[in-house]
Amino acid sequence: MQQGDTVAIVSPSGPPDAVLLGRGIERLEGLGLKVVAGAHVLDRQELDYLAGDDAARAADLQAAWCDPAVSAVFCSRGGYGAGRLLDLLDWDAMRAAGPKVLLGSSDITALHNAFAIELGVPTLHGPMAACDLLAGERGPEPRTLTSLRAALFGAPEPVQGDRVLAPGRAEGVLSGGNLSLLASMCGTRWQPSFTGRIAFLEDVGEEPYRIDRMLTQLLQAGVFDGVRGIALGSWVDCADPYPVLQDRLGRLGVPVLAGLAVGHGSPQMSVWLGRLGAIDTESCSLAGTLRDGEQAR
Repeated sequence: MQQGDTVAIVSPSGPPDAVLLGRGIERLEGLGLKVVAGAHVLDRQELDYLAGDDAARAADLQAAWCDPAVSAVFCSRGGYGAGRLLDLLDWDAMRAAGPKVLLGSSDITALHNAFAIELGVPTLHGPMAACDLLAGERGPEPRTLTSLRAALFGAPEPVQGDRVLAPGRAEGVLSGGNLSLLASMCGTRWQPSFTGRIAFLEDVGEEPYRIDRMLTQLLQAGVFDGVRGIALGSWVDCADPYPVLQDRLGRLGVPVLAGLAVGHGSPQMSVWLGRLGAIDTESCSLAGTLRDGEQAR
């Protein structure tokens, strides 16, 4: 992307706060981007955890992606609901529109995974327009904004972890996102696979036994078969998840790096999914490679 590009804000999941969204748009404009908002971005459905009905949310997402004037589609917030859109999207039309940037996290994991499978495009896991880290009253969280700017306009910054669950170094396409969403996609046509890849996982508000249950589901479904390494992000309000993560993932025989500031914590560093990355437990870091033409396959 370049400064001056147009980005569209859509709400495929929960309804954003209008004040936060307005501030988030101003912050994105401060990065030199032109920002347009989807027609239904502030809708609220009778089920008040959804930003409008499924058809309207899907229409906004598809229209933004297929608009030749739009270089990127940024999600306003997470919550719940993106998975409900996957069988409403015209994937052929979106494929014909060519690659562009999708930005979001949390519930947007459903779109990250489906876009990789259906469109074969890299997507950006990062902060959303109507969330405090970008749209807080006192200004954006500095490291979050710096990381987003670097990921959008230059070379993504390496992300430091704070602990090693299994030592080693691994390189592969980075895939994954929110653990709860990945588990929810098992048994669908968008079931994730980490074969030949580095798996990225994070979550929020989950007790260790529920993390155990979801990891066990993914393991039994074969999602981790052939994984090259595992990068673990933030586990906000998850008590102490590390014994469970060690027990379930440490036995896979691949490097496991943990404590990355990617996910629901602060700061929230931006990382590209569907592009080559490398984890190195000696330097305790996750870095994106700079190889041209590498994307999800």
